[in-house]
Amino acid sequence: MSSPVPALLAQSLVIDQRKNAEAQLSSMAVTAGFVPHLLQIVLDRSQDIPVRQAACVYFKNQIKQRWDDEDSPIPDADKITVRQNLVGSMVSLSQPTDKLLRSQVGEAVATVAKHDFPDAWPDLVSNLVGTLTPSDYTTNLSVLQTAHNIFAPWKSEIRSDNLYKTINLALSQFVEPYFALFRATGTLLTSADAAGMNAATLGLLGDVMDLLFSLYYDMTAQDLPPAFEDAHEEFFGSETQEGWFVKFLQWNPPQLEGDPDDPTPTAPLRIKTTVLEICELYTQRYNELSAPRLPIFVQGVWQLIGASSPAVREDGMVAQAIRFLSVSAKTGSHVELFKQEATLRALCEHIVVPSMGLREHEEEQFEDDPLEYIRRDLALSIDPTSGSTRRHAASELVRALLSISTEVESTTTTIVQSLITSALSSYAANPQENWKHKDTALALFTAVASLGSTSAMGVTSTNANVDVVAFFGQNVYGDLTAQQGVHAILQVDAIRFIYQFRYQLTKEQLLTVLPNLMQHLASENYVSYTYAAITIERILFIKRGSAMLFSQADIHETAAPMLRALFAKIHKEKTPQKIAENEYLMKCIMRVVLTARQTLIPIFQDVLTNLVGILNEISKNPSNPTFDQYCFESIAALLRFTVTGNATTLSAFENILFESVRTVLQQDIDQYVPYVLQIVAQMLEMHATGESIPPIYASLFPLLITPVVWQQKGSIPPLVRLIKAYLSKDSATIVASGTQIPQILGVVQQRLIPSKLNDNYGFDVLEALATYIPQEELGKHWKAVLLMLMNRLQTTKTEKYQGLFVRFLCFMMALEKPALLPSFTVRAVEEIQPGLWVNVVTGIIVPQMPHFRQRDRRLVGAGVTRLLLSEEMLVAPQINTWSVQISFFAGVSISEPANANVAADADVLSAIDHEEQTAGYQAAYARLAASETTTADPVAYVGTDVVAWMKAQLSEAATRDSRVQQQLSVVGRQTPLLTKILG
Repeated sequence: MSSPVPALLAQSLVIDQRKNAEAQLSSMAVTAGFVPHLLQIVLDRSQDIPVRQAACVYFKNQIKQRWDDEDSPIPDADKITVRQNLVGSMVSLSQPTDKLLRSQVGEAVATVAKHDFPDAWPDLVSNLVGTLTPSDYTTNLSVLQTAHNIFAPWKSEIRSDNLYKTINLALSQFVEPYFALFRATGTLLTSADAAGMNAATLGLLGDVMDLLFSLYYDMTAQDLPPAFEDAHEEFFGSETQEGWFVKFLQWNPPQLEGDPDDPTPTAPLRIKTTVLEICELYTQRYNELSAPRLPIFVQGVWQLIGASSPAVREDGMVAQAIRFLSVSAKTGSHVELFKQEATLRALCEHIVVPSMGLREHEEEQFEDDPLEYIRRDLALSIDPTSGSTRRHAASELVRALLSISTEVESTTTTIVQSLITSALSSYAANPQENWKHKDTALALFTAVASLGSTSAMGVTSTNANVDVVAFFGQNVYGDLTAQQGVHAILQVDAIRFIYQFRYQLTKEQLLTVLPNLMQHLASENYVSYTYAAITIERILFIKRGSAMLFSQADIHETAAPMLRALFAKIHKEKTPQKIAENEYLMKCIMRVVLTARQTLIPIFQDVLTNLVGILNEISKNPSNPTFDQYCFESIAALLRFTVTGNATTLSAFENILFESVRTVLQQDIDQYVPYVLQIVAQMLEMHATGESIPPIYASLFPLLITPVVWQQKGSIPPLVRLIKAYLSKDSATIVASGTQIPQILGVVQQRLIPSKLNDNYGFDVLEALATYIPQEELGKHWKAVLLMLMNRLQTTKTEKYQGLFVRFLCFMMALEKPALLPSFTVRAVEEIQPGLWVNVVTGIIVPQMPHFRQRDRRLVGAGVTRLLLSEEMLVAPQINTWSVQISFFAGVSISEPANANVAADADVLSAIDHEEQTAGYQAAYARLAASETTTADPVAYVGTDVVAWMKAQLSEAATRDSRVQQQLSVVGRQTPLLTKILG
């Protein structure tokens, strides 16, 4: 019987069949043998290529999501099968047509190796080494790709003993055959015989050599292994030998020249780039070894850049070469190489300026792919050291030269300013023909003026030798305000200038240019209006100290026209994908709503209708998670500020939003379910306590306690929040149903407490039940609840769970609620087993006391104090635990009093600056910061100084109860420190 999986994979590629196919695949995924079966489909060459590719992606995702998953792990037997077949699969996928499949399976190998090597997969590296051959370079290519997938993550790992143990074990098996293959391949490629090879053979060997150099980087990125230190001169060269690196920086076989118009780098270009990355690494990390050869490499790199062409395929190599010069300039050992004025001038004139110029393909991208143009252009502001383009790398080189010394900073600034003046003069002579000269001048000015920058703040420190504001007024402002006659790229340059130097401008100056930026929102040019939105959003995000610079009063007149212009740009698109394409527009909408706040009340329905209209369209085919996040944040922020300013508007929000909520939940648009649950919770939380809750909420509640909605991990936090909102606003209805409390507890027992990942949410629900459900109803279930919690403590105890359990007990005892005294919990535990409470105190509660976080100390202190003063704790045998429990005082007293105040509203909302879903929709929870409300403080009665409160409580109890006085005396004799603390 044939498997249905290939057909389902094929259907998953068809839009109108995708959802049903994915649902069936998801249900099959948890069955034994499914994951190995996917791998077999990948290897089955009788299957259609799209099916094999879909199987490969599904296989990789299953490995990433479930290999180390707690709730739905891949069965152990399947893991063994996968491990046994992964290396062989990579070898099987060694043909050129298998490159995409090999890449996906390689990612799966890296994931499995991260979790299982070496403990559960000790023979991984030995299997790889055993597969290498002296002549079959097709096989060697796959083996080396596999090794690279395994080794490459090391460079970003935090140093640890376990990491070094893993690296040392791998290298002990891999280094010797690696060096042998490197020498054999390098010798073959640099011999006279290489001239007679055809392009295919030479290309295969070049790809292998490229991986060999990449592996060199992988294996030396964390630390320098002894074998590499011993072979240093072989690779870097010496006075008597050239070295492999220099040889391959000069390696340019004519057979591999390829098409200059092809943007894909050739093997020689990729090898040069990797060699330069290794040189940069050594200059930064192992400078004593590399320093003697640095002048040779600097000279070689200079020649390499000079001989390069403007072809796109050479961009990566040239950018890395310039980046190497930047690192070398900042390294103290050879600073003399870069201090001479003639050298500085040559660097600026022959490397910086040519690399700063706008390229033909960038002009084409500006017109044909404007969104990608923007993203690449923003990379410089987000990470000036990325060196991802020639211009970015050249900018970083200028900053590196400025950092050498005050003298070099002054000389470099003078040289660059003269080049800027020259470029501006060329532009002034013929603006229509020479507009690129001004674009270069602006790029040069930004490079020489900005000494430091961050993505949140733009330029943070400037060169004291230049006047940013004066340059803006003389050379930039005119382009910003011009109605016509200025090239669109120069107008974008003017907008970008404000974006980059926004923190150097005063509030008054920013308010002056804001109307100019608003005009560009109406531009027909995609890059212009998008950059205007980006810049407006960043201006409104500016903070001075901890306070936002702009308030609702500053934009009360401009908020409405800004929103109209932004909505118009989004609404002009006709398909869900195009509507959601430009997240920068939606982020600007969000920021305007967050800043304008209550000033939008007069037009809130128009704003909400626009947002919901966008939501309804993009929900037909979700495609851009970042856009979605900002859209929902905008709705949440509008709801937050409008209802806070006018409570009667809540019903309008409910009437408009619930139709979209129903659509998302009924159609199970899983990307949006976590968002709408948070919005519903936010609306419910906004109802005043005691007021009648609209029936629409009651109709939604049964869905929350069905098992299926808890299967998506990202839905768990908002589901818990929503249940807590129901309990806080309408507990009477829940209790009256007679079935909903047991159903809620069923969710806690089955989905939350057993999960190491989500057990904290289980305690959140239990705390809400204790807070809002009457004691007589609670008493029916509490023994079973405590039994469930202690069973988990016995079966799968973790440090996290122990802390949560003890905190929960303290919460129960600290909760100031009539009839819910500490005795309620103590008696429930004693009902499970007489005498159990003493064991709980001495074996669980007391050992956990020193480990509580500062923010929990008030709660724990209040709970412990109320427990100590309860009648149950003043009789035997519980009274015998008094002395160990009261030692908690010492731990609290030596710490600063915990601050009971919640974070300020501005602090919470300023956190809404995320780009957190750039890799596609994730199972992880996407929090809506704007929807969150202040959490009630269960121990507000304590005040901010828990120690003072505890002293007062004990002192008062001692005056009326001799047993308390006696225990305090005993404790004082045993622990004098506590006597001092207690006064």
